[in-house]
Amino acid sequence: MQHFEGEVGSFRDRGICREHPVCIVSQSIDELLAAIAAKKQRLDALRPVSRAALLALQKSYDVDLTYTSNAIEGNTLTLRETAELIEHGITVGGKPLRDHLEAVDHYSAVLWVRELADKATPLDESTVRELHRRIVVRSQPEIAGVYSTLPRRIAGSPVIFPNPAKIPQLMQEFGEWLGRAEPTPSASFDAHFRLVAVHPFSDGNGRTARLLMNLLLLRGGYSPVAVRPEDRKTYLDMLERASIRNDMSPFQQFMHQRSDATLTEYLSSLEEAL
Repeated sequence: MQHFEGEVGSFRDRGICREHPVCIVSQSIDELLAAIAAKKQRLDALRPVSRAALLALQKSYDVDLTYTSNAIEGNTLTLRETAELIEHGITVGGKPLRDHLEAVDHYSAVLWVRELADKATPLDESTVRELHRRIVVRSQPEIAGVYSTLPRRIAGSPVIFPNPAKIPQLMQEFGEWLGRAEPTPSASFDAHFRLVAVHPFSDGNGRTARLLMNLLLLRGGYSPVAVRPEDRKTYLDMLERASIRNDMSPFQQFMHQRSDATLTEYLSSLEEAL
């Protein structure tokens, strides 16, 4: 059985109602867009940033991206353990080898995403396959960059993914759409959902979708967005609603809230560093 790889939870300090998966909010989407635009303007005004300050800040966020994206999929490494592994190569006794390999793979993929974000290389279907390959190259090399030929299902969910025979055509169409997508928060969140909806790989779909989302955000000059382990339920509920009811609004609003919160934290850290 496959599942959405994602994040979701209570978002308890930001106005999301626990009782209802789409009771998101204290802010409308228009208010969120205005807040994000204002913070993006502040971020742009701080550029260029010294290389030393930028690298230190990026490393911290990249470790966090790795920890959060893996943790919501059941990886047992803590944030500290993930950092120790990435920064010093220190493994944790008694924890699965695969958990360590997933962390190394994901962090490596994040670095590749940052490199690609700084280039004008067009994004297409091959970008997605290469991103997936890097995410699972050590932990699951047999499926790295390879489309699934088997049915994929989410345990306990009514969501049904496309027949595996349709994946090549659907991914070609997605790649063409991706090549035209603007590097905006809305488009990046749309790309995330579109890829997860196709669910082309046997495993690693959520991790790939989240990094693809962040690739677009970075190209647009935004800070990357991490969906936290405590937000897992809300995140999955939003994805499921978007799939079953064809209603993207709650997912877009949730992700814009995460973007707004992340920009606030990123700006604070950057201004402090400067």
